[in-house]
Amino acid sequence: MANRTTRIDPAMIDRLADMAYLDRNPAAVRKRVEGMEHLLERLFVIPGINRPVGLDVILDLIPVVGGTVGAALGAWMAWEARNVGMSKFQMTRMMGNVGLDFLLGLIPFVGAVPDFFFRSNTRNLRIIRKHLDKHHPSTVVIEQ
Repeated sequence: MANRTTRIDPAMIDRLADMAYLDRNPAAVRKRVEGMEHLLERLFVIPGINRPVGLDVILDLIPVVGGTVGAALGAWMAWEARNVGMSKFQMTRMMGNVGLDFLLGLIPFVGAVPDFFFRSNTRNLRIIRKHLDKHHPSTVVIEQ
């Protein structure tokens, strides 16, 4: 049997370090939370009323499990906000939004109606954007 030795490429270590940095990079965090908010709140528009609906409302149609999954995805957005150094007050507000959304979603089938109007993830995105605009102005994206 031949003796095999594994050589670690220094460039690979540098790439892994860069990937770890991207996790907390404010621009990357902004992009991820904006994408998650779009998925949860604005996935498609209901024809006729022109109201955007996302996965959060659809999940609320599945009793208990759907609301739990929606709350977990909303909590992930708050966890991402922690990566950019948001205050405990802001984090508490965001978790309060997620908690209220979860409680409203516990009502089977009817829980989707309040979620249609109380968009906790959009509210949380607004809190995150305000923080990023103030503390990391280089992450601001101008939409046309």
